[in-house]
Amino acid sequence: MAKHKDNKTEEQILEAAQKIFQSKGMDGARMQEIADKASINKAMLHYYYRSKQLLFEAVFKKAFSLLAPQLNAILNDDSSLEDKIKKFTHNYISFIIKHPYLPNFIIQELNRNPKFIEKIKKNVAFPNIDKFKLQVKNEVKTGNIVPINAEQLFINILSLNIFPFVASPLIKAFINVDDKAYKMLLEARKKEVSDFIINAIKK
Repeated sequence: MAKHKDNKTEEQILEAAQKIFQSKGMDGARMQEIADKASINKAMLHYYYRSKQLLFEAVFKKAFSLLAPQLNAILNDDSSLEDKIKKFTHNYISFIIKHPYLPNFIIQELNRNPKFIEKIKKNVAFPNIDKFKLQVKNEVKTGNIVPINAEQLFINILSLNIFPFVASPLIKAFINVDDKAYKMLLEARKKEVSDFIINAIKK
């Protein structure tokens, strides 16, 4: 009789693996350590995930799928460009404050295995910026914003939102603040970043 995979056990495995992968990376993680963290034996872990690579891919997809659909929805809704920038910034910062491990985890592993993003892109929730690009082009054409390349604008939005999370130890050292004060600064950036970008492109 075939074994039945339990959702609760699988969730325990994914949570344990996420913590180990985050602290040690793909190469440094060991299946036995993940099994111990999940409070199961190694045979059970292999029943759910036959290899470390398959387990890592499951953890990565879960992490990416927490954020990507939200961003994709914002980029493809019918709101104005200004509202889109505000919503993108607010949602991204709010989400990452709750899941601070995500940006470094994703960037670290994409640097380790750049081709893996091709697998992720096959997911229907992967952010599509075509509508955003057309919107920017139209706003430039009608004279509502300064001439700007849509891809450059998108990179600017991403960079201003992502950098304070991936470089938080460095920034905290530069500006000499503790975790509590830094979290307050991040909260303030929900408005600071969107205002900065909007004012930079307004005519």
